[in-house]
Amino acid sequence: MAQSDKMLARKDGPVGHLIFNNPERRNAVSLEMWQAIVSILEDFAADAAIRVVVLSGAGGKAFVSGADISKFADERTGAEAIARYNAAVEGANAAVHGFPKPTIAMIQGYCVGGGVGLALCCDLRICSEDSRFAVPAARLGLGYAYPGLKRMVDVVGPAFAKEIFYTARQFDAREAAAMGLVNRVVPVEELEGFVADYADRIASNAPLTIAGVKFGVDEVLKDPGERDLGRCAAMVERCFESQDYIEGRRAFMEKRKPVFTGR
Repeated sequence: MAQSDKMLARKDGPVGHLIFNNPERRNAVSLEMWQAIVSILEDFAADAAIRVVVLSGAGGKAFVSGADISKFADERTGAEAIARYNAAVEGANAAVHGFPKPTIAMIQGYCVGGGVGLALCCDLRICSEDSRFAVPAARLGLGYAYPGLKRMVDVVGPAFAKEIFYTARQFDAREAAAMGLVNRVVPVEELEGFVADYADRIASNAPLTIAGVKFGVDEVLKDPGERDLGRCAAMVERCFESQDYIEGRRAFMEKRKPVFTGR
């Protein structure tokens, strides 16, 4: 698995952890880090033992604060370099958004620019009470590509998406929750335990059911002509034909916790 000292990966039972490890720059992301995200997720996707992935930032001060501006002279000078960098960013975002297993963004502190973009690619966003969110593109004169805009609108709706981009200001955790930008807000000292409990709870449920729901929800958000309803139906049918369906019913009748295998 490709990783560097700035991008860490850890497997903890059924939970994979992808950690942005650049705390001296509030976990700002370089080209190398964007590229490492894809490699790490490929490994997690291929490992049947991994059922949930948690994304987090090291240091307790930030999830991700956007691009590493100190690297711009090397990584974003000239049209070719800019195109390469932008492709790496969207490749990483697409890898997170299209990841076949549940993903959780565990957010503490600053979540800014590309950090918000990454968080929006996750299935769930759980933040601490001291978290701060912003997309400062309009203060920097940056264009914001359609995929990122669509993911923002899909999560918070058009009115809040416009407010976030138009004002370019910071929003606190309470405001983020009101907009639907995050699922849960918890005290700082409870964040890791809360996310660990959620990840374990998800990992213990039927993988085929969760995979079908994740795929189906993503299809709902597409234009009608682009939806793969046949695959949605096939994933539902696979659940009913699985050993996990038998196990779920048996465990219910025996009043015990089911043990699902994803088969």
